[in-house]
Amino acid sequence: MRASAALSLCLYAGTAAAHSSTGLSGGFGAGFAHPFGGGDHLLAMVCVGAWGAQLGAPLRLALPLTFPLTMVVGAALALWGLPMAAVESGIALSVLALGACIACRWRAPVWAACALVAGFALLHGYAHGRELPVAADPAGYSLGFVLATGLLHVLGIGIGELGVRLSGAALCGFGAAVAAVGAGFLYSALVA
Repeated sequence: MRASAALSLCLYAGTAAAHSSTGLSGGFGAGFAHPFGGGDHLLAMVCVGAWGAQLGAPLRLALPLTFPLTMVVGAALALWGLPMAAVESGIALSVLALGACIACRWRAPVWAACALVAGFALLHGYAHGRELPVAADPAGYSLGFVLATGLLHVLGIGIGELGVRLSGAALCGFGAAVAAVGAGFLYSALVA
């Protein structure tokens, strides 16, 4: 019930709201708060944990570890000034695809699940890396951001574990709702 309420609130979040490219202030606190400011990042992080829990060991832990590690690589690419096309559309697609993976109960092999999550993490990291140089305390900001991302993964693992134990259908419904929100994000990114 709480997950449904949180998801409903995310429907009202602006497209790619976490990636405003308007500059960042502060350090750790601002970085920690940032992932909660955009439904796209928040939903993708929760889905990484939920899908990992749905898939079980070893992906229950491998996916939430793969994401932040690869996100750092994406941020580094942005800091080095390397161009990457369609970042916002790719981030929107990550919400749609991860929700669909949960909804369809895709039993991906370890390598495929890790590759998909890593690809999306690269895009999320790149988007946030573009904003990092204007942060007042880039190291503190990055630490807060990665910690909040990890906590969202843990929330997703909890949702996934609960969904698997109580009703696989409820978890699939959660994934379908996230995929629908992701489709809205993708549409908005493509027409922007």
